[in-house]
Amino acid sequence: MATISSMVKMRSKSQKYTTRLRNICRLCGRPRGFMSDFGVCRICFRNLAHKGEIPGITKSSW
Repeated sequence: MATISSMVKMRSKSQKYTTRLRNICRLCGRPRGFMSDFGVCRICFRNLAHKGEIPGITKSSW
């Protein structure tokens, strides 16, 4: 099985057809749940927000 970093590198290569391009998470390579404003998937976004590493984002609680 390929490592996560090699998967990200494979997907970042230019595709033969432009319709095959997918947005993937920069950290884990996950293709689904991608948040284009931040360039990461929803899971990585939640972890980064919880750690306070994304400026202007705070974890909501009520």
